Amino acid sequence: QVQLQESGPGLVKPLQTPSLTCTVSGGSITTTYYYWNWIRQPPGKGLEWIGYIAYSGSTYYSPSLKSRTSISRDTSKNQFTLQLSSVTPEDTAVYYCARVETPHYEYDYWGKGTLVTVSS
Repeated sequence: QVQLQESGPGLVKPLQTPSLTCTVSGGSITTTYYYWNWIRQPPGKGLEWIGYIAYSGSTYYSPSLKSRTSISRDTSKNQFTLQLSSVTPEDTAVYYCARVETPHYEYDYWGKGTLVTVSS
């Protein structure tokens, strides 16, 4: 059973660059052919995909967030991390990590999410 657990700073100030980490258990983030994603949901709005890091270590980001997003991984800890730079109150959201499986390219495991609030 794969489990994903997000951790983050909770409250951040505008223009900071928070880091959120997803710790994976029950499966390796380097196993072919899985993709490890970050998704967020602002209060009262729908889900927004942020980006992924693949089993190979390659990354791909949403064009709308690409300039502020970086996803990296620590294979020794089986973790992957999201950094979002220059945050504003519009980045306030519940941030989820989730796995996409192939060949169907569907989400099969999700974390419970962590709330990040951007406020001065």
